[in-house]
Amino acid sequence: MVLVGLLGACGGSAGSAPAGQSANSNPNGPEVNAAGDIPDNQVYVPYSDPGGLFTVSVPQGWSRSASGSGVVFTDKLNSVRIEAQPRPTAPDVASARAQEVPRLQGSVTGFKLGDVSTAQRSAGAAVLVTYQAVSASNAVTGRSAVEAVERYEFWKGGQEVILTLSGAQGADNVDPWKKITDSFRWNR
Repeated sequence: MVLVGLLGACGGSAGSAPAGQSANSNPNGPEVNAAGDIPDNQVYVPYSDPGGLFTVSVPQGWSRSASGSGVVFTDKLNSVRIEAQPRPTAPDVASARAQEVPRLQGSVTGFKLGDVSTAQRSAGAAVLVTYQAVSASNAVTGRSAVEAVERYEFWKGGQEVILTLSGAQGADNVDPWKKITDSFRWNR
């Protein structure tokens, strides 16, 4: 009797769970990901461009397709686009605002600028443009989704490599995206 009264006084019962958990959830159970979340146990494999300029790790098992001057890796609601191109001068926040943002506004459906800044990664500083976009319509459902996008512009010796990571707005991809962008390495 004392135990039941004590539990009731504490605002709990023998079957209650901590705040934020249901009584049936198992804190040691498998991770449950929201739509678009890249799982914590995702395996990454190195990708090197055909010219040997750079290497970056991409999620294993994602489909790969050529896209203009680069390559795109996709899986469900996520993509990693990698483009390499000559560029005589290093990008900076001002040039990204003056050149890249207007170009993106004109070519990206539903473009909504987040921020233009500098991000420090293992390969050095990169210009980071964050924005929202509307995805292409799904061929089966006809529906589109709002995507969160991070565009990293790396530069070295007249060459620019752009890593563009996109996923469903609200997905928790901070750690996977940092893992991918920190894996970027110049090979020469």
